[in-house]
Amino acid sequence: MSLHDAALTALAAWRAPSERQERLRQRYVTHLEAEPGGVWRDCVPDHLTAGALVLDATGEHVLLNLHKKARRWFHFGGHCEPADATLLDVAAREAREESGVPGLQLDPEPAQLDEHVVPFCSPGVEVHHLDVRFVAYAPDTAQPAVSDESLDVRWWPVSHPPDLEAEMYELIAIGRSRLGTGS
Repeated sequence: MSLHDAALTALAAWRAPSERQERLRQRYVTHLEAEPGGVWRDCVPDHLTAGALVLDATGEHVLLNLHKKARRWFHFGGHCEPADATLLDVAAREAREESGVPGLQLDPEPAQLDEHVVPFCSPGVEVHHLDVRFVAYAPDTAQPAVSDESLDVRWWPVSHPPDLEAEMYELIAIGRSRLGTGS
């Protein structure tokens, strides 16, 4: 099965937790039905991306990266690559590459969908990333490292994170809830 088909199957079956997430799920499914290359970076103006929010095993700390181009703190994520079989594979690869942490345990169910404009993805074109976000849990011994795509990678207490976009606070709450540590 191709990555496109795996993504379409996963998103068609995903049960969105809210009306807003359901609207996004429908948008993603419609995009994939219309675009056979809808998972690839060269599908403009819209393409799927995937990533993972990394929490420690207690759910009390979140690992974030200061994105080099955006100069904002985010979860780890990025574009699909030919070797990826599923969106979960994309998220796992991106989280490992960008965090430097081996042994991440990913929850296989998508946690959140987020559509956002990325001005630096394809110069001169307004590109929309149709991001599928997962949650990952780091081993106790996790020692993060800064990748070429980041200015910094740092653990933050969930009670005192840096200034984040609203969707990131929601994603942290989802990850903590799945871990059973509250919201």
